[in-house]
Amino acid sequence: MNATDRTSTLIRGGRIIDPASGLDATGDVLISDGRIKAIEVGQPLSVEPDTRVHDASGCLVVPGLIDIHVHLRDPGQQHKETIRTGSMAAVAGGFTTICCMPNTAPALDAPEHVEYVHARAREAGLARVHCIGAATLGRKGLTLSPIESLARNGCVGFSDDGDCIENPDMMKSVLQACAATNSVFMQHCQEKSLTIGSVMHEGAVSLKLGLRGWPRQAEEMIIDRDVRINRDIGCSYHAQHLSSAGSIKIIRDARSRGEPVTGEVTPHHLLLTDEACLDYDTDAKMNPPLRTEADRLKLIESVADGTITILATDHAPHTMAEKQQPFDDAPFGIIGVETALPLYARALVESSAIDWPRLIACMTINPARLLRLDENGLGRLEPGGPADVTIIDPDHQWIIAPEMFHCRSRNCPFNGWTVNARAIATFVGGRPCHVLEDSRFQSPA
Repeated sequence: MNATDRTSTLIRGGRIIDPASGLDATGDVLISDGRIKAIEVGQPLSVEPDTRVHDASGCLVVPGLIDIHVHLRDPGQQHKETIRTGSMAAVAGGFTTICCMPNTAPALDAPEHVEYVHARAREAGLARVHCIGAATLGRKGLTLSPIESLARNGCVGFSDDGDCIENPDMMKSVLQACAATNSVFMQHCQEKSLTIGSVMHEGAVSLKLGLRGWPRQAEEMIIDRDVRINRDIGCSYHAQHLSSAGSIKIIRDARSRGEPVTGEVTPHHLLLTDEACLDYDTDAKMNPPLRTEADRLKLIESVADGTITILATDHAPHTMAEKQQPFDDAPFGIIGVETALPLYARALVESSAIDWPRLIACMTINPARLLRLDENGLGRLEPGGPADVTIIDPDHQWIIAPEMFHCRSRNCPFNGWTVNARAIATFVGGRPCHVLEDSRFQSPA
């Protein structure tokens, strides 16, 4: 765990939004010894003379944001990202907790590999980093990983992300093992036999560009199969980076039956369509692919109606050289932790699909509950709990410029977009790990 800040800090006069308790009111938050000492609504808190006081008027004071789907590329691909640079990017985006995927080299399929990540995260001393362990050895889908041992050593969930567990019998074994340890299984939903050589959504745009298409059914078939297999097992099943209207229907139907099924969406699938690929822009190449306007609108609707309760990034760094290859050869994925907040605000709040409290819930307490991080006080603001706090200026207008990012890579399809809302300060364990230089929320002299 990160070291805490022993100095008392008062966050004065912000709009405090804590979806876990239902609090939404203007007030003060006092931080001391790395924990929230007090929350006061209605009258100002009295503090000691040496307390650092920050004026948060006009800002949102929320639990530290949580991203349950991040690729840190470390170990094995540190030329794309490191645990330190990924953590720097995370706190700059308002995230105090991130969960890293196991598609590293080596995969996170042994306790010593998990401890490597935890040790590097402690050295960085920024965001809290939790590991999603590999469900199968080497993520090859052939042999079950030591899930019980990995869970004891800190893995908060399991996945073979980057690859789908295709064999139904292995899928059943994984779900049973995860259920036995009360762990979440997170599926990368892709029927590979339908996506061999595919690089973008199968439709009019792929036909126009002469690129091999990726059908929606590749995602939907896996979710449908897994939900059926899991019906008698009852494992907490989470479908990653959903992209199609059909997938949403499967998730909605399962949840209506009371099954332990959840899903996540990403900013790019809420804001972009396959038309972003028209100029063969490899920054718009991702897995699963961007789909149609009809799919995009159904994804937004799924958040609005509560079918989807978790917002993630699928932060996937790649070097410029890799992304500058021809479309067929360039890798899938884009970066996301430094832009997710304003992009979600644009897609969901500014469009009036949901309000700020709902958005904050989808980025704090909901993911915390899924991975049981709330048992350690994460995802909420409460006296005595860890002082993981994000300050958001909802009116801060800025232009997305990847060259200014903390992330090691620059693969961002939103370059040049003007957006509103920004994390202007991020506290992890009471420590100000990020304070935006040009914001009005500055450390006092």
